[in-house]
Amino acid sequence: MEKWNGFKGRAKRLDDIDLPKLGARLGVGEDHIHMFLDVETNGSGFLKNGEVKKLFERHKFHKELKGGDPAKLKRAINAGLANPRAGGYGPESAQRAKIEKAMAIDETAALRSTSWGLGQVMGFNHKAAGYPTVQAMVKAFMDDEEAQLEGSVNFILNNRLDDELRKCKPGDPESCRAFASGYNGSGYRRNNYHVKMADALLKWSRIKDTPYSANVQNVRNVQKPTQESPQRPKGLSVTRAPEKPKRSRAGKSGGISGIGAGIVAAILAVTASFTEKGQEIWAAIANSWPF
Repeated sequence: MEKWNGFKGRAKRLDDIDLPKLGARLGVGEDHIHMFLDVETNGSGFLKNGEVKKLFERHKFHKELKGGDPAKLKRAINAGLANPRAGGYGPESAQRAKIEKAMAIDETAALRSTSWGLGQVMGFNHKAAGYPTVQAMVKAFMDDEEAQLEGSVNFILNNRLDDELRKCKPGDPESCRAFASGYNGSGYRRNNYHVKMADALLKWSRIKDTPYSANVQNVRNVQKPTQESPQRPKGLSVTRAPEKPKRSRAGKSGGISGIGAGIVAAILAVTASFTEKGQEIWAAIANSWPF
C-alpha cells in the first residue's frame, strides 16, 4: 500500500474563488455548491491528518466482486468486507483500514466501492467525474479539493442533474427532492438529504458571496430559481428561432419610397374634392400599399 501513502497527497484546500468558478459551469452561485458539500462532507474534503475523506460501502464491494472470482467474494465476505445489504459503515477513522484490507483482495473493486472527497463521488463513477480510471480519480482527489469539486461538477453535468440543482430553493425541501434523489440515490429519504440541503441553502443564502464574474459557456437552460423573470448569464449560447420581421412600409431611409410617395400624393390630390369620409378611405388604401 506504499504507493497510496495512506491516502495522503498534497491535501490542497479550496480557494474562495473555486466555488463560484465551478458553480458557473452549472449555472449556479456558490450557495448551491456549499449546499451539497455541507450535506456530503460538512464542507471539507480532507481529514485533520491530511487523508482524503472516504467511505467504504460493503454492499458495493459485494456487487463489484459478484460474478467474478468466487474465491475473492468468499474471502471478502469472511472478512466482513462484503455484504449484499448496506450498513456497517463505521466512523471515519475506520475507513482507511477497511479499504486497505479490501484492496488486498481486489484493488480496483475496493476503490470503486468507496465514495471520495468533498462531493463523495463513488469510485465506480470515475468516468462521469472526468477520469479514465478510479485510480486516477483517487490520486487527484488526494491532492486537491478543487479536483474533488470539479469531479462532482462533472458528475452533475454528465448525469444531467444541473437543472435539478438550479431548482433548489432556500428553506424549501420539496424543491430539493429531485436533486437529492439524483445525486444520492433513492436512499436520500432515509437521511432527509432534501431537508438538509434546503436548510444548508438557506444558511448560505444569508452569507455574502465571493465576488466573481464569468462568461458562462455551454450550460443547458441556465436559470437561477427566482420569483422574478430569470436572467440568462452573459455569453450563454442559446438556440432561438429568429423572429419574423415586422411588415413595414419604411424603406432604408425610414420613409415611403420616392415613387410610392409620388403616387400617394397624386391620389390624395385627386380625392381632395371628395367628402371627408371618402378622403379617409382613399388615404387608408394608399397607405396600405407596400411601396
